Amino acid sequence: MGQYLKNAYNTKVTPQTAKIPGSTQVQNNAGGYAWAVDDWQRLKRFLILGSEGGTYYASEQKLTQENTEAVARCITTNGARTVKEIVAISDAGRAPKNDPALLALAMCASSVDQDTRMYAWNALPKVARIGTHLLHFVSYMETMRGWGRMAKNGVGRWYNYMPAEKLAYQAIKYQSRDAWAQRDLLRLSHPKPIDTTHDAIYHWLVKGTDGQTLASEPPTDKALTLLWAFEQAKVAVDSKTIVKLITDYNLPREAIPTVWLKEKDVWAALLVDMPLTAMIRNLATMTRVELLAPFADATSKVIAELTNQDKLTKARVHPVVLLNALKTYQQGHGDKSSHTWAPVAQIVDALDKAFYLSFGNITPTNKRYMLALDVSGSMGMGQIAGMSLNPREASAAMAMVTVYTESQYMTVAFQNNLTPLTITPRMRLDSIINTIDNLPFGGTDCAQPMLYALKNKLPIDVFCVYTDSETWAGAIHPVQALQEYRRKMGVDAKLVVVGMTSGGFSIADPNDKGMLDVMGFDTATPEMLSMFVRGEI
Repeated sequence: MGQYLKNAYNTKVTPQTAKIPGSTQVQNNAGGYAWAVDDWQRLKRFLILGSEGGTYYASEQKLTQENTEAVARCITTNGARTVKEIVAISDAGRAPKNDPALLALAMCASSVDQDTRMYAWNALPKVARIGTHLLHFVSYMETMRGWGRMAKNGVGRWYNYMPAEKLAYQAIKYQSRDAWAQRDLLRLSHPKPIDTTHDAIYHWLVKGTDGQTLASEPPTDKALTLLWAFEQAKVAVDSKTIVKLITDYNLPREAIPTVWLKEKDVWAALLVDMPLTAMIRNLATMTRVELLAPFADATSKVIAELTNQDKLTKARVHPVVLLNALKTYQQGHGDKSSHTWAPVAQIVDALDKAFYLSFGNITPTNKRYMLALDVSGSMGMGQIAGMSLNPREASAAMAMVTVYTESQYMTVAFQNNLTPLTITPRMRLDSIINTIDNLPFGGTDCAQPMLYALKNKLPIDVFCVYTDSETWAGAIHPVQALQEYRRKMGVDAKLVVVGMTSGGFSIADPNDKGMLDVMGFDTATPEMLSMFVRGEI
């Protein structure tokens, strides 16, 4: 009988390639066993992390299909709740990219349930906040449904509800995307203008220039003045004219003919009122044209903007965007172009600081943390939100948020063994990412942090494991290792699993109140983690 217990029914020590007896575990993509996250959790993972680039075990197509199937089930179960989740994550800027939210909202707008469709169309302005969002949304929507009355009215309301000056700005900044143009949407939706200014903007978008936008003097209406300045920029013959148009009428970069975007004085004019997200996207270009240089006034302005937490929050600048900008800018060359630049060290430092500021205020818990980074082979593949960051690199950055917040912590990297890391708040993110990238790959054993802490009798209150949950290589499941740690150390340790991909698995037991599964790079995650550790959730 002892042999039966040893080989067939051991609930305390079970190989990860087998299901814990009596549990609801399912097989993950790597052949190990973990818990399947429910559809609502899967919805949030998709909205925040997306599925671009796929993962080591799942192609982008497969991962997108699995996620959209989960979204569809959420819509069927409760369409109103699904729309509410989409709006909550998109409107608060919790996701690096808005595309997953736009796709999910298009699915809601195409639902067979009329109430769900109504909720979706009413929520459109909160999710599609700018012109390019609307064009993306429509490109998704058209693959699922036709242009019925509800669709025409919903798109038409988007144009009518936007203030005229803001609409004119959107019209010149985002004229076309995804094979759609704003004039196409206006022709299909036929919105009835709410005033003469909206009527003039619609006319310009659909039919192009008229006497007013071609006049030698600008019109008195501010919204129409912007369209006039845009038309004047098209025929400008020198950079001085372009600079004056930018300065007098706040033309965005997209309104400037390409030929003038090599001029330093043009970029200097653009920088004065440049939106923060646009500034971050154009750091390399402004450095290449020598506007950003050591001791330059423009450099001081950029640093001040990047390190202003209120402005980062208001502009919904996501940590992943900043981390991606930091990685690209500090290397001095693009990943997909031949352009090069000499990075300004102070701007690199400002991007580093901005990353932490973008998470908002986080309450310290004063608990003892082990921050455990999964550096196995599967974490080195795929992308975070379609950017040039893999889950392995991103997990190091996420862990650093806790390093900056808490006073008692240790950092480790694990695969099928474990390596202690020397990471301090004084280290810059790019240096930490390089350290992680140089570690060897291996199989995934998410039990390693708990086993190491037990072997070395380390008093840990919170194990934070940053992983894709594709664990398979261990002789004991992570939850069993945690339970053994709790018994032998007499510490009621908690486990927080930070999911770094939008896959459908977690190593956290949903029935254990001392375990929590959260999303990596959700801007709400660090404070949520703090609240969980403090016992508030």
